[in-house]
Formats: sequence, C-alpha cells, structure tokens
Amino acid sequence: MIKIVIIGSGNVAQHLVAAFENNAAVEIIQIYSRKENSKIAGIDTYRMVYDLAFLKEADLYIIAVSDDAIIDVAAQLQFINRLVVHTSGTAPLTAIDIKNRKGVFYPLQTFTKNKAVDFNTIPICLEAENSTDYRVLEAVAKSISNAVYPINSDQRKALHVAAVFVNNFTNHLYQIGEEVCREHQVSFEVLKPLINETVAKLNDLAPVDAQTGPAKRNDQSTIEAHLDYLTNNNQKNIYKILTQSILDNGKKL
Repeated sequence: MIKIVIIGSGNVAQHLVAAFENNAAVEIIQIYSRKENSKIAGIDTYRMVYDLAFLKEADLYIIAVSDDAIIDVAAQLQFINRLVVHTSGTAPLTAIDIKNRKGVFYPLQTFTKNKAVDFNTIPICLEAENSTDYRVLEAVAKSISNAVYPINSDQRKALHVAAVFVNNFTNHLYQIGEEVCREHQVSFEVLKPLINETVAKLNDLAPVDAQTGPAKRNDQSTIEAHLDYLTNNNQKNIYKILTQSILDNGKKL
C-alpha cells in the first residue's frame, strides 16, 4: 500500500481525499492545512496536521495548493530525497525544491466545492524525473482513474491553456447567454438541450467540423442584426471577436 500525505485542504485537495479514501491501493496518512483546526469531511482529526514540521514519512507527498504558493510550501518541507509532486497545470517541475525528488500529478478537471466528480473518467497527467518515481505516480493515478497520461511540462502547459478555452471561457459564455435570456424574460432552460448537443457532437466530430451558426455561413445580415440587438458593449465586443475568429478560420480552410 502506497502511503500518501496531502499538503493542502482546498478544492483539489478535498476532491483527491474523496478519491483516495477507502482505496485499497493507497493510504492517506496525513493531510496538512495551514488553517488551524480546519476539518475535511470523512477524515479523522488525528490525521490532520497544521505544521509542516510534523509531517510523517510517506511514499508520496502531494502539494495541492494555489500555484503561487507551491514554491514556498515545497521549500518549507523539512525532509530530503522524498517524492514530492504538485497538482498544477502551469507550474514547472522545478517549482518543487531541489532537496526532494520532483514530480507532477495533474488531474485535468474543473473542481467545484461540494460537487462530486467521478475520478474514473478524469485524465491524470504525470511527470517525474526518473522511471522509478513515475511508476509510483502511475500506480497511484491508476488506482483512481482509467485515463492516465505521461505529459511533459510544455505539453501540460499547452493542455492548461486549451482547458481555459474549452472550460472557463465557454462557461463564461454560458453566463452571458443566461444574462441575455434573463434580460428578455426567457428561461435559460430552453438553451440546455442545445448546449448538451453541442458537447455531445464532439464525441463524433472534430470541433472544426461541428461548427455551425451565422459566422460559419458568413451570414452578415444576421450578424449585424445580432450586434444591433445587443445593448451591452462587453457582449458586443465578445460577439465581434468570436465572429471574426470563426470567419478567419473559414478563410483558412
């Protein structure tokens, strides 16, 4: 059984705890939180620790904190030559202090507080300095996921940028769509089958082949009508930028 210490108590840390707990392949022996007396659902208080100096010896230490805190936390660890990884999509391998063996354990998913996820389907991207450490990470990842990938730092950064486009930006567009509906007393529920079908098509088609709409058709009269209809300048600018991007893409094909 692989012994794990999770360093952090935020969103990603809590989802990892939920995935690892009651897992026959791994054992969470400690969870570190910088917030004194904080608790994590299902975790006995004796496994919580609030001082990095009291971390026990483990096979793997997973730093699940904000990107700008990784370097500082890794530098404060008071042991050497142990396997320490972070969960960031953008932080380099070198964010882990040189005194320990470095790795990355990056679950590529959007995590929301109190919203359960199925880790079996979540891609976990791994990186390590040597094959022995990689095999440890692979065993841990495969104990919770059926989608495990070796990804180097440059590829991981590309994935993270791509993820912002397909997740964070699209969700913001959903928000704008909801605002337009609400402004005109239309239920956003009417759009949900369209959203679901748009995503479902990607199981069979490349995004470029699934594209539809007025920009795809170069339907200038509809585009102008939409721009005239919108009263919010921010919404207008976003509409123009995305429309132009689709038009430009059509010219390249």
